[in-house]
Amino acid sequence: MKKTGWIVAVIASVLILDQALKFYIKMNYPIGGGFRLFGLEWARIHFVENEGMAFGLTLGGKLGKYVLSIFRIAMVGFLVYILRSIITEHKNSIGLQLSFALIIAGAIGNILDSAFYGLIFSNSNYHQGNIAELFPAAGGYAPFLQGKVVDMFYFPMINSTYPEWFPFMGGKSFSFFRPVFNVADSAISVGVAMILLFHRSYFLSEEDKKDLISDSSTEVATE
Repeated sequence: MKKTGWIVAVIASVLILDQALKFYIKMNYPIGGGFRLFGLEWARIHFVENEGMAFGLTLGGKLGKYVLSIFRIAMVGFLVYILRSIITEHKNSIGLQLSFALIIAGAIGNILDSAFYGLIFSNSNYHQGNIAELFPAAGGYAPFLQGKVVDMFYFPMINSTYPEWFPFMGGKSFSFFRPVFNVADSAISVGVAMILLFHRSYFLSEEDKKDLISDSSTEVATE
């Protein structure tokens, strides 16, 4: 397989999985609908929609949506540029290429929701329990770049209350982990985590890399 072939395959695989699951959830459940995973109370499919940021975060208003979408598209272009430069540098590892491929795939996955879901789906309504229709006769629920991102993974592993002595929050309930996310969010998170854990040196200057190697050699010599 060519140097870029497997990267394209990774990006395509993430996008297909992400979009297939979103289509299934969107066309089979109303907002708030879902089911338990493996019968577990703390692992669920729970359908929600958000304005386009990861893990259910929002950036309010139509202008915010346009700004976020344009920023995301520009960022994908920038990441593709970086990935191409990484590919041409044979000294960089497969792991670093995979990290950027996952981030790019995740970003594109959520961009597709924002760009096209408002055009091709009818609205999913929580109060009426409406299930979205694909290509509705009356048209979609939002214009281009104004669609909502579909999220579904929900893992409220801990449901408890803060002790009474806890500052400001004493006696109030809390859940961990509360954010609802999707395959695209997961790909971005895994890609970023891989870079932070294993490939931070890529972002260092040549002088910093030399200092890091020198410090490592000194530590080994003194052991």
